[in-house]
Amino acid sequence: MSGFLLRLWLPVVAWAALIFVLSSVPDLGTGLGGWDYVLRKFAHAAEYAVLGALLMRATGKPRLAFALATLYAVSDEVHQAFVPGRMGSAVDVAIDVVGMRLGIVLWQRTRARSLA
Repeated sequence: MSGFLLRLWLPVVAWAALIFVLSSVPDLGTGLGGWDYVLRKFAHAAEYAVLGALLMRATGKPRLAFALATLYAVSDEVHQAFVPGRMGSAVDVAIDVVGMRLGIVLWQRTRARSLA
């Protein structure tokens, strides 16, 4: 049974750790001017889409997956407030929420098609 739990939760923990590491970098700017902002916001949505899908896979419960991902998004922004050169942002949490919802829905649809 522990191997089963490990297979479900190890990807979640690894992905959350990657998000934490990236949030610890003082400046993730690309030097692309206005595109930099767009790319960073897209990255926020994409990283949380993956987290939402992984949590959906692990829990099998959309509300629980959404709640856990939302709590992680908030904690990530609090963490960034303590990183020099970074700041926590409610806008980023909102973007993360959109991403995680997309990831959860895509996981559900993919799963439903594979079971049909």
